Amino acid sequence: MPLTHLTSDVALVMIDLQYGIVGMPIAPNPAGAVVARSARLAEAFRAAGRPVFAVRVDHGPDGGAALRTPVDRPGVPPNLDPHWSTLVDELGVRPGDIVITKRQWSAFHGTDLDDQLRRRGVRDVVVTGLVTTLGVESSVRQSWEHGYRTIVVADAISGPSAEEHDAALRWVLPRISQVDDTDAVLDHLAKTFPPA
Repeated sequence: MPLTHLTSDVALVMIDLQYGIVGMPIAPNPAGAVVARSARLAEAFRAAGRPVFAVRVDHGPDGGAALRTPVDRPGVPPNLDPHWSTLVDELGVRPGDIVITKRQWSAFHGTDLDDQLRRRGVRDVVVTGLVTTLGVESSVRQSWEHGYRTIVVADAISGPSAEEHDAALRWVLPRISQVDDTDAVLDHLAKTFPPA
């Protein structure tokens, strides 16, 4: 179902737009396009006086914060380069933005994201970032479980493969969120917060 409106209690949450992840193979939307669209949204949210959250994953300088449970398909090992977890410059993160550091896929588990959202009166969460079936989907699932109305920006997310990305958009994300595109979210934001 396309997005019909935004409330005035809305925040932007950008997932894992950091050098180590932006540099990985990403499809179908190029990582640069995901970053650019997220940056456009961030500018619009700031102009509307609404919170902008930039989430990054960091396993610590020794990798000790990484999960190490047995799985059949392990992910990439922790990267110890400190630049790996640095948010990309193109996002233009500002002092008023809220940076959340996580140690696993979801932006909610083990962080104060929920507290930070609730204390700002947020009810609607707009999500962008990388990658669709990992950090994005996990965060959207927990956003839904925490009772937020969640909006996924389909052209501002991308996956480890087009097949995985498309499967999440077809089978999972519409069941736990509303899905629309950057222009639609910007249009609804402008209607909710018209220029003075």
